[in-house]
Amino acid sequence: MKTEKVSLDRYDRKILEHLQMNGRVSNQELADAIGLSPSPCLRRVRALEEAGLIVGYRTVLDAKKLGYALEALIYISMDQHTPERFANFESEIKKIGEVQECLLITGQQADYQLRVIVQDMDAYQVLLLNRITRIKGVTGVHTSFVLRRVVAGAPVPV
Repeated sequence: MKTEKVSLDRYDRKILEHLQMNGRVSNQELADAIGLSPSPCLRRVRALEEAGLIVGYRTVLDAKKLGYALEALIYISMDQHTPERFANFESEIKKIGEVQECLLITGQQADYQLRVIVQDMDAYQVLLLNRITRIKGVTGVHTSFVLRRVVAGAPVPV
C-alpha cells in the first residue's frame, strides 16, 4: 500500500505546523500567523483536508485525571500468521476501550504491540486475563509498564 506524497508550498507547511500545535485556532488567527488573508487561508485548509493530509481534529484528555493511572505496553504473540487470524484479533482488540493503540509489528518476538490504559494493577489483571488472552490465537503476552512519557503526540515534521 503505497501513499503518494503531496506537494506542499511554504504556506501549506506553515498551516500544517500551526494546526498540529493548535487545532482549535480560528481561521483569522491562523491567517495572521502564516501571513495570508483569511479567505485564501481557509481555501488552503479545505484543500489540505480534501487531499487527506489533515485527517481529523480531536481533543486530547488527561487520562490520569480520569482515573487511568497505569499505562502499559503489551506485546502479543499469535499462534498462526494468517490473514484470518490477524483480522479476528484486530476486530476483537478494537472493541476494548482501554486499548489506546494497536500496532502490527516486526523485529520482535511479538506480532502486535498494544498501548493500554487502566486504573490500577487489578484492572490490568482483569483486562489481560478476561479480555486479551481470551482472543482466539493469542499465545504469548509480555507487558512493560510505562514509568513516564518523554515524548507524546509530537507533530509530524512538515
